[in-house]
Amino acid sequence: MTTPHPFPLREGRTHEVCGMGTTSFACAVCASTTGPILWVNERHRREGLNPRGLVSFFDPGRLLLARGKDQTDTLAVMEEALRDGSVPLVIGELPREIGLTAGRRLQLAAKEGRATGLCLILPDGGSNAAETRWHAMPIYDKLLREGVDSPRLRWRQLKNKSGPCRAWEVEWNAKTRTPEILSVNDCAPSSVPV
Repeated sequence: MTTPHPFPLREGRTHEVCGMGTTSFACAVCASTTGPILWVNERHRREGLNPRGLVSFFDPGRLLLARGKDQTDTLAVMEEALRDGSVPLVIGELPREIGLTAGRRLQLAAKEGRATGLCLILPDGGSNAAETRWHAMPIYDKLLREGVDSPRLRWRQLKNKSGPCRAWEVEWNAKTRTPEILSVNDCAPSSVPV
């Protein structure tokens, strides 16, 4: 029996991720794709992506950044980009809850454009329309050891419309730009991150 791999995410669908490891999870998703990547967030946010930090995941030259006025604008940009399909991966940082209507619009746009959407959400901010919902966390005991250059991460599915929910423990390999799967377990779907 082969170990299930978490990537690539199902094409033509929109997915969600929450937790302290959302950015690293999104970067791992970027590494599993080819072509340009559109990353959308609100323009008032001071923090942003550092291209040097992305190099161990993917070529930052593939990244297109868009800054919306607010979450409504961010969702509109995501929807149009997904529907167009020119960009195979569209990522949006959404600091407030996504309504069912907005979530459904993203799903329909992703299906039409055969693109993949990823929403970076708060733990209770997702939409019922999402194909999968993930909780991503670093595993700190590994990070605190001296000489560690490959972070250990836990990616747990809270929702999966296409099959059972699973939890992966991975270590990121910067040389191959892929996650090395250390363990995978079935887990019960949950709306509360563990």
